[in-house]
Amino acid sequence: MKLLVTGGAGFIGSNFIHYWLKNHPDDKIVNLDKLTYAGHMESLKNLEGNPNYQFIKGDICDEEVVKKAMQGIDIIVHFAAESHVDRSVVDPLIFVKTNVLGTAVLLNAALGAKVKKFHHVSTDEVYGDLDVNDPPFNPDTPYDPRTPYSASKAGSDHLVRAYFKTYGLPITISNCANNYGFYQDPEKLIPRFITNLLDGEKVPLMGKGENIREWLHVLDHARAIELILEKGTLGETYLIQGEERGNLEVTMKILDVLGLGEDRIEYVEHRLGHDFRYANNGSELEALGFKRTYNFDESLEEVVRWYQENKDWWKPLKKGRPVLDREVQKGYGG
Repeated sequence: MKLLVTGGAGFIGSNFIHYWLKNHPDDKIVNLDKLTYAGHMESLKNLEGNPNYQFIKGDICDEEVVKKAMQGIDIIVHFAAESHVDRSVVDPLIFVKTNVLGTAVLLNAALGAKVKKFHHVSTDEVYGDLDVNDPPFNPDTPYDPRTPYSASKAGSDHLVRAYFKTYGLPITISNCANNYGFYQDPEKLIPRFITNLLDGEKVPLMGKGENIREWLHVLDHARAIELILEKGTLGETYLIQGEERGNLEVTMKILDVLGLGEDRIEYVEHRLGHDFRYANNGSELEALGFKRTYNFDESLEEVVRWYQENKDWWKPLKKGRPVLDREVQKGYGG
């Protein structure tokens, strides 16, 4: 089996590649990645020289590059996306281009290449937000995106379904909770807070940290996609459930692991369009046999320790970022 993984140098994509090659050693993977600020070849360094792994640097919006990468491919796992919500508020057009146009280019090429499966990785943010007592999202929840990021992902979801209904392209979709784990760019909430604290800085927490997110370990995410590829029904959408935690609770847990106090928190204003709560009903995926293997509280401690022990990986990433980063890093809400 030969897989094309888009965005494979990113956090979730690189972890998926490691997981897949470890558990499917006879398969081959082509990794197509533009290597934006969120793509890190260091995360895949140990795959150099692996005959079952090939890297292609390129943009999913480039039809010629995509056609080349698609040659001989059986399965596509589409991670590539602009995904930082705060960045989408500052610069929305790049999100529309990559997430909508890029997905359309991939779908068109996949149709021409007659691939066996196209799995699209999306987000629970397309469904909007929830109040405390609202039931979790399910695949039939109406879309209600509230940021340029979630709107662009909603658009890509609709395109994927359209290619299934119009052309019969064999697709599946997964909408997942917030991910955490090793090799996550320090721009995201958990690694940003950990690395700030390790650098002696405060953590910028939006509001009073009252917003609620579900947290999913990145390797559980990889296992979920594997299960969908093996047992999922074509044309269906699967929500991947995590563990609900308030942002203040997550922050206090990180502080506790590092032996630090609440005085290291800097409370800042909410960003524009800051959703209050996300939660997923993962019953369709559980019906396929999925169960999470990582407990959030226990594995978060491992993640903190990893960032303590791998400063040579993340420190260069926090230096020399463009001016835009100073805007998106003012506050974090997940």
